[in-house]
Amino acid sequence: MTTVQDLRRVDDEAFRRLLDRNAIWKRMVKTGDRLPMLPVYEVDLGPIHIDRLLDTGPLVLVFIRYAGSDYCEALLRAYAAELEPALTGLGAHLVAVSPQAPRRLAGVKHRDELPFLVASDPRHVLIDALNIGFSSPGADRPLATGRSVLPFAAVVVADRTGHVRFADVRPNWLEPLPAAEVIRVVRTLDGVASIA
Repeated sequence: MTTVQDLRRVDDEAFRRLLDRNAIWKRMVKTGDRLPMLPVYEVDLGPIHIDRLLDTGPLVLVFIRYAGSDYCEALLRAYAAELEPALTGLGAHLVAVSPQAPRRLAGVKHRDELPFLVASDPRHVLIDALNIGFSSPGADRPLATGRSVLPFAAVVVADRTGHVRFADVRPNWLEPLPAAEVIRVVRTLDGVASIA
């Protein structure tokens, strides 16, 4: 009997074949790229600049669709519990990025008491610079920005020089990147603190 997971796997495989055929994967952010120094809008702090964050430690960017997505919210809660404490101990920053309007993103940050930066990229400038966006008709409603571009499920790790040292891009968040894998990557970066 075919299960929902079987159908999702088939859909993911078909989606990956489509991306491969269109060479989309080859254009996406990859190890060795330079992270674009673009500002994003943190829901509590206002504009934050990537280069200023890199002045004080490596950076882990987690791209989500929007507040209200069960998968994305579950991922943020899991990363708050498992990833953020380890990254703090390593002197690294964790920033969740979504193209959703800041006022809507603020709800998930405050409700779940997320201890890391949650930032809006409402014009998907950073998302476009990393080539991880795709058009999703109807996304303009939950995003509340008048736009319909969503990011693929992605985690990008940059060292203090702004070079991408790790990039994981997936079609969706059904099987998110484990926190342990991100921690392993950050531990390999030069100049990170040691967890006591």
